[in-house]
Amino acid sequence: MKKYFFLLLFANICLAVNAQTKSEKEPYLTKSLSGESVNSVTAETSGGNISVSGVDPANSRVEVFVSQNSNKLKSLSADELKAKVSEDYDLDVSVRDSKLTVTAKSKHRINDWKKALNFSFRIYVPKDVSTDLETSGGNIELTGISGSQQFETSGGNLVLKSLEGKIKGTTSGGNIYLKDSKDDLDLTTSGGNIDAENSSGNINLSTSGGSVRLNNLKGNIKAATSGGNVQGATIEGDLSAHTSGGNISLHELNCGLKAGTSGGNIDVSVKTLVKDISINNSAGNVNLEIPKNKGIDLKLYASKISTETLENFKGKNSKEEIDGTVSGGGIPVTVDAGGGKINLVFN
Repeated sequence: MKKYFFLLLFANICLAVNAQTKSEKEPYLTKSLSGESVNSVTAETSGGNISVSGVDPANSRVEVFVSQNSNKLKSLSADELKAKVSEDYDLDVSVRDSKLTVTAKSKHRINDWKKALNFSFRIYVPKDVSTDLETSGGNIELTGISGSQQFETSGGNLVLKSLEGKIKGTTSGGNIYLKDSKDDLDLTTSGGNIDAENSSGNINLSTSGGSVRLNNLKGNIKAATSGGNVQGATIEGDLSAHTSGGNISLHELNCGLKAGTSGGNIDVSVKTLVKDISINNSAGNVNLEIPKNKGIDLKLYASKISTETLENFKGKNSKEEIDGTVSGGGIPVTVDAGGGKINLVFN
């Protein structure tokens, strides 16, 4: 079910992007940037989408798409649309001192939202650029760029592919999809889900209510949710995974681990024991699978502990507590299940 859930998440993001493409068949404005030196991008729109893609400098350009806020109103002709944009909005597409500015702002207060226009931007620039992007309701998509990227949307999704550098992005309610990126990645959503794969570096992922999926990540990884589940596989480095009430499921780990939940269950399998393992659960159960024939400092606490015969063990061994060393001691493995149960298996 979890697999299908995240496939559905990705499908929904793709549908949102495809819907954008369908509604934006022809650009209202296309401005070539060929010959311009661009090393930073600032873009702001009140309701549309923003995408930034790294391309050959000769193909640099900006495409502006304009649509009516309500599809129930009579469609505007090209001349009527041009007149409305000129009358009600300041549209700026310009380059000054190697900074590209793409903004659409209303000249005055528009009381009837149905009569407002949406401005979406597709920006194609050289790979090595920094960005500062903001939209109040649309999606933000970044592809194939490197540098310092900062972006925010109040309700749309974040779709991020093949990025390098310092990345900081937030959405108030949308989903986050991260793929093939590296370096310093800091992404937050207030209520959506997060799907991260094939990425490396310092990765900080946070959602207030959604679920988090991690796949094939390397580095210092932090994943937190206030209420959803955390699942992951094939992770190297150090992983911190926490949820306030959901379940945690982590497999094929080659990393240090700190994991905790206040109410769900925790299921962890470690492929290579390389660093400390620390697991905390207030009430749920913990299933832990670790390699055998490794030197371990083992500390387990629970209402009931189930394990196969401990080989080369010295220390305290009871149904509620195991505290001692395996094969002379070594890497700390600590599990506190609170009022829950622990099932320990050696592979």
